Amino acid sequence: MTAFIDRMNGFLANFDLTFPTIRVIDIVEIIIIAFFIYEILVWLKNSRAFMLIRGILVIVAFFAFAALLQMNTILWLGEKLLNVAIIAIVVVFQPEMRQALEQLGRNNLFRVLASGFSKNSNQRFSDHTLNDLVKACYDMGAVKTGALIVIEMETGLSEYERTGIPIDAILSRQLLINIFEKNTPLHDGAVLVSGDRVVSATCYLPLSDNMTISKDLGTRHRAALGISEVSDAVTIVVSEETGAVSVTVGGKLRHDISSEQLTKLLKSIQKKNSVDEEKKSERRSSDEAENK
Repeated sequence: MTAFIDRMNGFLANFDLTFPTIRVIDIVEIIIIAFFIYEILVWLKNSRAFMLIRGILVIVAFFAFAALLQMNTILWLGEKLLNVAIIAIVVVFQPEMRQALEQLGRNNLFRVLASGFSKNSNQRFSDHTLNDLVKACYDMGAVKTGALIVIEMETGLSEYERTGIPIDAILSRQLLINIFEKNTPLHDGAVLVSGDRVVSATCYLPLSDNMTISKDLGTRHRAALGISEVSDAVTIVVSEETGAVSVTVGGKLRHDISSEQLTKLLKSIQKKNSVDEEKKSERRSSDEAENK
């Protein structure tokens, strides 16, 4: 036992166990670096750049696999394309990089810091917002007023927000009804909702290329499907022809749903990180329908 202890002491003596002196400025520096790394990750997550990075990671994993198996021809091609790829990445990410720099220039540093540390709410929107959304949709449906409302989830919709007119107002039933009132300047296009606020109106959305969509459905429904195919947004459509309320989630259309069904769906996405659960429940219900 004594020989073992002596051997361990000799082994530990080879390591320098002295700890460096940590100053207050070092702690401040670590906090600043951590904050900016966090903001960069949030920016990537809330933009299409996140999906592009995932694609780049797949390509990197492919070349790592090729290196592991010593596929020399593929590695040679990857080496030759590396310089071109770096320029291509800068070109592809140019809109997102420009937007991030513009936002940084517009915002005060202390305001950015405050907003970064204040996003602790676990809810996307309040119960009041949920109830006003449902009431507004069915009030408009009763008089056959067309509406297209996009609820932002995890994927940022800033590129579509810029196509419309900024509103930045607290969501209310009266506001939504007034926006979509016929023959008013803001009634045409989509309204973007983020949290408890109406962010923008008259926004242009990408139209779905899905050929299986019924011909009875108009441009609003095709736009609602289009935005749900390129993002995780939840979109509510009120038909101008029939007054029926429909919802699109994950590239799927739920046509002519009741106010109870809409309320249930909005409650299921009200809490953050609940989108996956909603998609799982959709898969379970579709599997059960197929089994029947």
